[in-house]
Amino acid sequence: MSILTTSPAAVRARSAALDGWQAELRAAIRDPRRLCEALGLPLELAHAAGTSAAAAEFPLFVPASFLRRIEPGNPHDPLLRQVWPGPEEASPSPGFVLDPTADARYAVAPGLLKKYAGRALMVLTGACAVHCRYCFRRHFPYDETPATEAAWNVALQAIEADASIREVILSGGDPLTVTDPRLARLAARLAAISHVERLRVHTRLPVMIPSRVTAALADWLSGTRLTPVMVIHANHARELDAEVAAALQRLRTAGVQMLNQAVLLRGVNDTVEAQEQLSLRLVALGVTPYYLHQLDRVRGAAHFEVPIDQGRTLLAELRRRLPGYAVPQYVQEQPGALHKVVLS
Repeated sequence: MSILTTSPAAVRARSAALDGWQAELRAAIRDPRRLCEALGLPLELAHAAGTSAAAAEFPLFVPASFLRRIEPGNPHDPLLRQVWPGPEEASPSPGFVLDPTADARYAVAPGLLKKYAGRALMVLTGACAVHCRYCFRRHFPYDETPATEAAWNVALQAIEADASIREVILSGGDPLTVTDPRLARLAARLAAISHVERLRVHTRLPVMIPSRVTAALADWLSGTRLTPVMVIHANHARELDAEVAAALQRLRTAGVQMLNQAVLLRGVNDTVEAQEQLSLRLVALGVTPYYLHQLDRVRGAAHFEVPIDQGRTLLAELRRRLPGYAVPQYVQEQPGALHKVVLS
């Protein structure tokens, strides 16, 4: 969606032709200084040593709908912390690597990963609605990922040839940055493969840009014989405002099973109170708290890591406070394991 002219009239005309969610993607804040201005934060934060370097390596990207949920004037806001390119990202971090989940090891076709029995994951795009600073794929070679319908053919052929695959997971980047007509055609092609039974979408877009949950999205997701499952990603209860609640309700009404996976992050949700509020808010919205992930040890994210023993203590207290269905599994992805390793 690159702009081929700098004419303001041309930019306005092009934006008007886009769906609302696409226009919001285009208008996302990409500059630390502008983010400081929008939130009433000291501009010195944007000029701190290392901030520019962090943003250059992994660009800042914050959409307006998420920006509105960040507390103005608070540099320690847990939502801001998830997106701010801090100088800590450049600190030496032994054990933190480019590919912490060993995605490259599990590639069975371009853009297709198979880690666990019965499931395969299609990486559709490198685009996202937000750049989470702890993203385990922040160094993923997206330039090598098939990004067109024709290029997806090899992955689809590999799925069709493997009768053990019963569930296909659409991932990225964020698969919902792809337009609905293209996703509808992909869903139809997957539904035509007889041994595929479920279609799962891993996405943060309904949380970041709720307007992405269009009627067209609900139609293609629930419009095939495949059982539709959507796994959203919210780490803090304040991410789930009224607009997000309405978007999730539209998906539930369409018959989509809704799950949430979060990441345990220092300074964001590493207290039992934060986890309790998140779980209760999810349950109120009809979303099952599914996984709480131990941080994947990706280079640049060491400052987010919470010790596993602390995570276990937190989960034990959460179980004392909440019914079982409201407590996520505390898990870690360990390359070579046959499934997510349950820590608590």
